[in-house]
Amino acid sequence: MYPEELVKPMREDLTSIGFSELHTEQAVAEALSKEGTTLVVVNSVCGCAAANARPGAKMSLQNAKSPDHLVTVFAGVDREAVDAARAAMIPFPPSSPSMALFKNGELVHMLERHHIEGRAAGMIAENLMDAYNEHC
Repeated sequence: MYPEELVKPMREDLTSIGFSELHTEQAVAEALSKEGTTLVVVNSVCGCAAANARPGAKMSLQNAKSPDHLVTVFAGVDREAVDAARAAMIPFPPSSPSMALFKNGELVHMLERHHIEGRAAGMIAENLMDAYNEHC
């Protein structure tokens, strides 16, 4: 587990723009059972999360259409919540960072680490915006 002083600014990078943090399996289940669309960001201390994933997720929300609900779990910190979120993302293997869009509890779009790593934040945002335009 990572020290809180290390992850706090990374958490706040998303919570400061409206993402809700999920810390338990129950919280994940409740978030994914909501009607509408839910973006789940599996946050990470990984360099590609800081350089690309979080900025890409934030940029994507400037789209005309965006998810109804924004939630995040933190890999290496919120184990119970991360495991529950990843279980909902099957058949995709666990990866962090990653992002998943759910519609009425069903997974409709997935960005795995290999879709994020080495890509500019703008490319990640465009990928998510395309998904929002289709599903939101």
